[in-house]
Amino acid sequence: MSTTSTVIEKPKRSIWDGGQSPLKASYGKLMMWFFLLSDAFTFSTLLVAYGMIRYFHPAYNPEIHGAFEFSQDYWPIPEKVFNAVPFLHGWDLPLVFVGIMTFILILSSVTMVLAVEAGHRMDRKAVEKWMLWTIIGGIAFLGCQAWEWSHFIHGTDAGASLADGTTIFGANLQINQYGPPLFADLFFFITGFHGTHVLSGIVLNFIIFYNVVVGTYEKRGHYEMVEKVGLYWHFVDLVWVFVFTFFYLI
Repeated sequence: MSTTSTVIEKPKRSIWDGGQSPLKASYGKLMMWFFLLSDAFTFSTLLVAYGMIRYFHPAYNPEIHGAFEFSQDYWPIPEKVFNAVPFLHGWDLPLVFVGIMTFILILSSVTMVLAVEAGHRMDRKAVEKWMLWTIIGGIAFLGCQAWEWSHFIHGTDAGASLADGTTIFGANLQINQYGPPLFADLFFFITGFHGTHVLSGIVLNFIIFYNVVVGTYEKRGHYEMVEKVGLYWHFVDLVWVFVFTFFYLI
């Protein structure tokens, strides 16, 4: 009787053969990344469109147009449009309020990082605290954006005169005190689209916060859902940086 034994080697498998997690990421995280990638293309398209439209409109030139005033003949200077701050009527504070909004949103992204870090430590109370601050930051940003929209729609006290002598105040989708109507259209669409994302993020954060409070993730043994909504929230924050740069600084 033979005593020789044969060792059968297991066939080599690729991580893409199934049954494993490519990139060491869960299915849920990969789907979130795919969604954010598709959303990034949408925002990129909007900002490129803004850049193209902005490029084909004349810019303000003091040698040609004289002292600056809102006109349909050239693209407005954002610093002149967004210079108002609540409770400081009549003060000229270029981009101060938008800067405060941006700071609030970035700060909420920091609290989200702290919530994710607390989740890794399985510290339920800390996750609750930082998630709550993230939600408050998002609501504060939306409140600021609502005030900015209201001011933009209402217009300045002086308004702007058209060629036929008509004076118009504020902006909507058809008339725009500050410059060409397309400027107002793009403002409402791009910042409104971003604001919708922020609102969606607040709703998602609140659902996750509720699950944290009732102990759902503690029973599962991990807080991966906090990481997933964290990815979405950081994306919303990052997109706003580009919107701020394109729309308010250029």
